[in-house]
Amino acid sequence: MRLRLFAVGVASLLAAACSRTLPPALPTPASQPIVKMTLAPMPVGARPGMRIPAKLADGRWATPNVGLSAAGSVWHLRAALNVAVLACRGADQAVMVNEYNAMLAARKSELASAQATLQQEYRATRGTQWEDAFDDQMTRLYNFFAQDFAHAGFCATARDTLAAVGTVPAAEIPRFAAQRLPVLEAPFTDFFTAYDRWQSGALVRVAATG
Repeated sequence: MRLRLFAVGVASLLAAACSRTLPPALPTPASQPIVKMTLAPMPVGARPGMRIPAKLADGRWATPNVGLSAAGSVWHLRAALNVAVLACRGADQAVMVNEYNAMLAARKSELASAQATLQQEYRATRGTQWEDAFDDQMTRLYNFFAQDFAHAGFCATARDTLAAVGTVPAAEIPRFAAQRLPVLEAPFTDFFTAYDRWQSGALVRVAATG
């Protein structure tokens, strides 16, 4: 009798076990990125042996827009946008030209004041040679923004800047210029950083799925 009861009990346990729902299978883990180190590539538009600005102690590149006064920032902004309307061809060029001409008309007094103040700064520091120094710096500035390796990025930021400058109050123009010049420079300084990494043989991280 005991043996029969034991057999019945085992059968009940087996039936209960078979009726339970099995737990869901654990999901297959997704492939994790594998980080590898490789030599930094030469940036698009670069060529071996090209000259780039020196790097300053604070990590910035020694571009023509470093260390500007408020007047210098305004005048350099005007120069950058002047280059843009001449060099940035395409569907937006006509709009950019109109916005640039509107800026010249609306900001005539601010621009004239910035130019006069900046030239006075050159007179104070360069003496009788101030005019040559000023002209040389303007040539360097125009050539900087005309460099073709950053053309697309520069034109895009110039379009945004021209679209925004018309809404800036006159008193805020120096601050606007100081904030926008690094943005206009970024396509160039990013290139210099990438070129420096390539030229120095720096290692960079790349991710690949394993």
